[in-house]
Amino acid sequence: MFTGIIESLGQVLSINKNLQNVDFWISAPFSNELKVDQSLAHNGVCLTVVEIDGGSYKVTAIDETLQKSNLGNLQINDFVNLERCMVFNGRIDGHLVQGHVDTTAKVTHINDEQGSWRIGFEYASNTNHITVEKGSICVNGVSLTVVNSSINSFEVAIIPYTWENTTFRFLKVNEKVNLEFDILGKYVARITSLQNVK
Repeated sequence: MFTGIIESLGQVLSINKNLQNVDFWISAPFSNELKVDQSLAHNGVCLTVVEIDGGSYKVTAIDETLQKSNLGNLQINDFVNLERCMVFNGRIDGHLVQGHVDTTAKVTHINDEQGSWRIGFEYASNTNHITVEKGSICVNGVSLTVVNSSINSFEVAIIPYTWENTTFRFLKVNEKVNLEFDILGKYVARITSLQNVK
């Protein structure tokens, strides 16, 4: 379980195909604090640390993960947003994030608003996923508040701290991002869809 508050950026050192899986070696400032079998969110995707070597560690993304996220688009030297799993002895600064990506979206626009950035996203309309105005959304592992919610699109407003300390400053229009919708909203959408079947 995560909060969507990014702890650090990691840099992809190597990418190795292994049957249908991909092994990533990633460097991070806290690599020496990690342990094998630890959960770590990469752009919002929960992956398990399987090996550690000095200032870097290895994780494996299986085909299911590669199909449902943007991890398959990563290249050597790319940066990813990192968050270690929660410790239940303090405040939760973001919202509850599982590290299970629901779908991807494309960046539709990035507007510099002279002190903040407004970024738009669009995702497939054939899903039961919804956003609500001022609700929570997790984009590439970052807990954000939704603005301008529509049927299959929404915007977020990025403060300078988030811009400078996450991969948002590297985003480009039409780039693919990972989305994890709010867990409560997913339950409501599922219950509603089941009631409509009756």
